[in-house]
Amino acid sequence: MLIRDAELDFGQRRADLRVVDGMISAIAPHLERSRDEVEIPARGRALLPSLCDHHIHLLGTAAARASVDCSAAACGDADGLEQALIAADRTRRDDGWLRGVGYHGVLFEGTGSQLDRYWLDRVLPQRPVRIQHRSGRLWVLNSLALRRIGVDPEDARPPLEQDESGAATGRLYDGDAWLRARMEQRRPCLREFSQRLWAMGVTAVTDCTHSNDAEDYAHFLEAQQQGALLQDLVVMGGTDLNRRLDTGTRRIRVGARKFHLHDHALPEYGAFKAQIRAAHAVGRNVAMHCVSRVDLTFALAALCETGVRPGDRIEHASVAPPEAVAQMAELGLIVVTQPALIAERGDDYLREVEPDDQPHLYRLASLQQAGIPLALSSDAPYADIDPWRAMQAAVDRRTSAGAVIGAGEALTPEAAYDATAGDLDTPGKRRRLGVGGRADMLLLDTDWAGACADLSRVRPVVVWREGRTTIT
Repeated sequence: MLIRDAELDFGQRRADLRVVDGMISAIAPHLERSRDEVEIPARGRALLPSLCDHHIHLLGTAAARASVDCSAAACGDADGLEQALIAADRTRRDDGWLRGVGYHGVLFEGTGSQLDRYWLDRVLPQRPVRIQHRSGRLWVLNSLALRRIGVDPEDARPPLEQDESGAATGRLYDGDAWLRARMEQRRPCLREFSQRLWAMGVTAVTDCTHSNDAEDYAHFLEAQQQGALLQDLVVMGGTDLNRRLDTGTRRIRVGARKFHLHDHALPEYGAFKAQIRAAHAVGRNVAMHCVSRVDLTFALAALCETGVRPGDRIEHASVAPPEAVAQMAELGLIVVTQPALIAERGDDYLREVEPDDQPHLYRLASLQQAGIPLALSSDAPYADIDPWRAMQAAVDRRTSAGAVIGAGEALTPEAAYDATAGDLDTPGKRRRLGVGGRADMLLLDTDWAGACADLSRVRPVVVWREGRTTIT
């Protein structure tokens, strides 16, 4: 394959590029076309490395696409949520579960009510319903849903929340594993979702679900083999993945041991350090979920004592005060964060986050200035999967209402792209199209200057992984 007259390196040069056996074999101002070689005219459009989503939850995102959108943006208020659930129920011809995602308490502000099983029972008593908070940490179930999983709603036990009488409120915090064990296991198909990612230029992903085990790994491997999962994949998760350490390929491999920290229920400190050391001992990096100042302080304190393995990561770093930035830089940690959350939730942050913490939300430029490798990601389904919107959010730091959060943290379009197209195994490591490299690329419908006018509107016209536009 010969790509003719492509713009490379963010507009720094124009050249021809040849791909042979999935690798870039030549780049020059002019290359002679070989016999029977497919020629693609770029006509000065930008040719760039393809994208990587460095923090995503594949099964959760695929499931969310088949769920009711219960977000404030979609529903507006509690009445809108009620109508959305009723409308979804009317489209169903069975008595199966109805699943909602993206809920936030702002929907019930000023109503004197709240989302609990009693509210859900009034709206949809005839169907089992479960609704997930946008944080991913809370499920709310109605009475029929509780009975379907073998729970008497009037006589609940932990981890279900109880009212003063001992009855279930319907709320379940941090109980994914408990709920999953009581429900029929049916993993969603990844095909449609994977194709959507591909169309946006994403050819590699890291699944950061902390509960991933060897069976999840086998499911992802099968999906790749059947052509339902087009992307190369690194699978984070728990210790059960150690059984898959020796089965990695170019397309799928085990990643970091994921620790899902929550400041209200942090693990015992000594045991936590022992788990970090155990992961390092078997050759696995660690990745720390840190969405609060407390989470981050706890993780960094432990890593100072255990030592850091190259590739250890902080996920989110949602609130990173200056002393934490300095410590992450000193330890040599990678930060993988989500600027799209500034655009999607920034107005909520301005209302809900402590004023002292607001300047430290979802830092970008200051991390790079401190020498910290930075990678951008979606955290889907908890934020939009669109990498181009995330890049634009990294550039303008603007909320949906137009406020700017942390203007000094903004990235240039080039820096935002580099942080989104980083190496799958080494997030934050910049990739360039060069001779001898894999032909994982995308071609835009404009030059780079045109793309920079509004990155959120950009879509590739062609996407390649190892020089191929379709993967079977």
